[in-house]
Amino acid sequence: MPMNEHIAEQLHATDRQFAVSLARGMAILRAFTADQPILGNREICDRTGLAKATVSRLTYTLTLLGYLSHVKGLQKYRLGPSVLSLGYPFLASLTIRLVIRPIMEQLAQDTGCTINLGMLDRTRVVFVETCRLDESNIYRPDIGSTRPLLTTSVGRALLLSSEPKERESLLNRIRLEDPLEYKRALPLWQAEVKEFPRRGFCHSKGDWRKEIHGIAAPIRRSAPEERIALNCTLTDTEAGNDLLVKTVAPRLLKAVRQIEHAAGLI
Repeated sequence: MPMNEHIAEQLHATDRQFAVSLARGMAILRAFTADQPILGNREICDRTGLAKATVSRLTYTLTLLGYLSHVKGLQKYRLGPSVLSLGYPFLASLTIRLVIRPIMEQLAQDTGCTINLGMLDRTRVVFVETCRLDESNIYRPDIGSTRPLLTTSVGRALLLSSEPKERESLLNRIRLEDPLEYKRALPLWQAEVKEFPRRGFCHSKGDWRKEIHGIAAPIRRSAPEERIALNCTLTDTEAGNDLLVKTVAPRLLKAVRQIEHAAGLI
């Protein structure tokens, strides 16, 4: 679920350059998810915390611009094709995906895991490349899928690759967005901070979804703002006997080194 709009505005309350109307429009677009691709104004209000009049005005505008489409007979909306046209230039600019893709495919074939490349997106992870071999994974990760930071291995790897001030800011935003979830996940994060220097990878033992186990490692980038991490996931039935830690982890770390070398980062 996207960040509650009231929280976002509070975080930027003293920033005179912050365009509130634009932020509210983006919050509406973020309200649509793979699980809930069709929303009415009332549902958008509930998911964003915005007033009904504001949502009505912005959904009207976004529809005229092609970023939303009417669903006939339902008085509801879905994302429009203009949203996709925004995402393509970004993906096309990530030339490192061309380097990473064959290495991901080989890692997937060697391990039977689903392999994902994740980037930091505010308080979420967004997948910008994926290679699915674990067909028992019911969540079917794909390009554009998002995951939380604190309860996934890839999210924690991205946090650990962040600068201390940025990391502190992200943790604070997560705490404001969902205090109960933050409290639940904080011990997982604290344990990861202790273990990562020794292992070199992060490990989620069903922390996000109990049936999904994953490991992840950050990839060094020439541009610090473009933080990326590679993860391997297996379902619970296939993750017994510490398979991820004992067998998959060494191959994941080798793949990360291959990527960094191929991209000229080491």
